[in-house]
Amino acid sequence: MVPNDRTLSRTIGVLPLGTIGGVGEDVPVTDAADSFIAALRDALSDADYTYDGVAELLGPTAHQALSRNETVPGLRRTRGGSPLETLTRLFLLQSTVSVAEAEKALPGLVDRLCVEGVLERSLSEVAARLDVRPYADDDHDSWVISDLTPGLDGTPNKVGANHVLGISSASTSLAQLTLRHDVGSALDLGTGCGVQALHLATHADRVVATDVNRRALWIAELNARLNESPNVEVRDGSFFEPVRGETFDLIATNPPFVISPATGERLVYRDSGLPGDRVVEDIVRAAPTFLNEGGWCQILANWVIAEGTPWDERLAGWLDGTCDAFVVQREVLDPASYVELWLKDAGLQNTADYVYRYDTWLGWFEKQGIEAVGFGWINLRKRPESAISHGGEATYRLEEWPYDVEQPIAPAIASWGAAVDVLAGLTDDEALLAAHLVAREDLQQETVGAPGAEDPHTVVLRQQRGFRRARKADTVEAALVGACDGELSVGQIIDALAQLLDADAGATRDAYLGAVRELIAEGFLELA
Repeated sequence: MVPNDRTLSRTIGVLPLGTIGGVGEDVPVTDAADSFIAALRDALSDADYTYDGVAELLGPTAHQALSRNETVPGLRRTRGGSPLETLTRLFLLQSTVSVAEAEKALPGLVDRLCVEGVLERSLSEVAARLDVRPYADDDHDSWVISDLTPGLDGTPNKVGANHVLGISSASTSLAQLTLRHDVGSALDLGTGCGVQALHLATHADRVVATDVNRRALWIAELNARLNESPNVEVRDGSFFEPVRGETFDLIATNPPFVISPATGERLVYRDSGLPGDRVVEDIVRAAPTFLNEGGWCQILANWVIAEGTPWDERLAGWLDGTCDAFVVQREVLDPASYVELWLKDAGLQNTADYVYRYDTWLGWFEKQGIEAVGFGWINLRKRPESAISHGGEATYRLEEWPYDVEQPIAPAIASWGAAVDVLAGLTDDEALLAAHLVAREDLQQETVGAPGAEDPHTVVLRQQRGFRRARKADTVEAALVGACDGELSVGQIIDALAQLLDADAGATRDAYLGAVRELIAEGFLELA
């Protein structure tokens, strides 16, 4: 829900965003540009202009100040004139540098970068026209070009309609959500500056990146070449239109999901031009057509919470049974908070018509019967044609989960898919009783009871990773989970517990088989 993330993270690291309105020509990146892009990459590497290099240079105080859009502490830390300091001042702190300093940091490149729209110069000084920002995940360092982000040091933050947003909290959230298994083909739907395509390029043989904003495609291709990702192809067009007739193993999308009246006045990176959450609904309904069997579509989105209709019931109505679906509502905002958030994001909070825009937007919400806006993750997995044709039901899990989770969350999403497959093979009680299960490695048991009591009055099974779910269990369920080490079958464990309790084995099976299925579905137990 938050438009920009300016926090320090090494799992996916990005230096806080800067300022100045973006410019640049809407031109294709030609093969002739590869030589200057390679030279730029070498200059950035030689200067150690990396996430860790800049974080160490700035130090925690200046870095946190930059996260608050304040540059003075950073400017004080970068007065030495080294190439790293010059690049940091130029691109991150949005300060002018001398021509001599720029030439030292970017040898032989200043004039060419000015021609390409990355820099601009006067007789004595050089300034950035585009943002070139260090970016990192656990595996490698890269750089992301985007339009310069407005709002630094209290300057106005209004941007143009075709502004190409840099790395934001939405893009990092989607990157942490997206599965990272090897795939043959991947689609970055609405690529923006191309950061998702860069991630996908590391584990997909072929990546298609689409966008309706031609400036975004130009910058996305610059980023692909700068980061040596030749398997990324950019295509111009709206949503799925550029890939009509194709299918993919993985689709990742952070669509322009802001819920607002379709007024015709919009920021392309966040406003679809469609009313309400229609853009998200359209993607959910269309995505199955573009997925291979077993393929995933992962969407970061907002959705309407309508008066008188549970949010999960409404979203379930978008699903057609061809995909399993795991939908997680992470946050809910009331209409006033939501409107304030996005008016501020557009730089309109101090304008003369702010109150009019605010009132109009709230009035539209009221007219549409929107009582709140939800934010979260939609994960779709295409079911095999054989399962669809035989009439088996898709698995839907729609839940509200505002609690802290481990990031990246993608492995937990993959585990959900694995649990669906396990349960699909254990449809009858006999199959489940014969199964050999293991408790997940990070599971811990917490007990609460009076001092000296023989048995605790509360037992909680708690996951330490992924969704970090907690489940209250009685002593039998806790003992059952503790005994699941892969050696004995579920039936053998339950029968042994029944014997210890002097209980009827059949009744004990009937009482706990449902709990075993829940434990598998929620990730507490896995197939040995």
